Amino acid sequence: MVGQNRESRLATTFVRLADTLVVGFDMVDLLQSLVETSADLLDRSAAGLVLSDGNAQLEPVASTSEEIARIELLAVRSGEGPSIACVASGLPVAIDDLADDVHWPAFSSYAQSLGYASVYTVPLRLRKTVIGALSVYGEQAGPLASADAAIAQSLADIATISILQERALRESGIAVEQLQHALNSRVIIEQAKGVVAYVRSVGMDDAFTLMREYARSNNVPLREVASRIVERSLTI
Repeated sequence: MVGQNRESRLATTFVRLADTLVVGFDMVDLLQSLVETSADLLDRSAAGLVLSDGNAQLEPVASTSEEIARIELLAVRSGEGPSIACVASGLPVAIDDLADDVHWPAFSSYAQSLGYASVYTVPLRLRKTVIGALSVYGEQAGPLASADAAIAQSLADIATISILQERALRESGIAVEQLQHALNSRVIIEQAKGVVAYVRSVGMDDAFTLMREYARSNNVPLREVASRIVERSLTI
């Protein structure tokens, strides 16, 4: 990736994320864009994101593929892995070579079985509040460059601000409601993906792509598209 090209794309990404600081933005689409952009800009194979709900339980909410969703779900269910440790500490967690990892053997073994060799995780945090973690996965072993690590954290930081919005965090329970809305939306979206995958005879990743393309081309929130698909009032 050419340096100047990446700088331009990074600037565009920050502008797009900043644009979400308005009422009515589609959080699910924002989080999906975040993982896709992170993997792309940081030259990593994939990315995934977990969020904490109102009861401090972590849930996978966005990923670049079904494989990454399964990896993050394993971490959440087993209570081990870099995303779990990152949320607990509020600090980045790096595994430069999953083959050498001794902290989370089940997680590392499973990630390796799917073709990944390294992972770098940053917290979604606002001051002392940590609401989730963003992980980028590489197919090659090795550390993430310091400049790329800084970009990953910056992306996570501005996304966190977009989600929480400081005023909502200080004055009301809106932040918790927003997070719960994203988690609830994900359940409906997963159901809709299954419907589209069955009807169109495509994989789950392709089904999700079709749903997002429809939502964007028709300027309709992704959750609404998913709900209509589940209710059988919309066929894609």
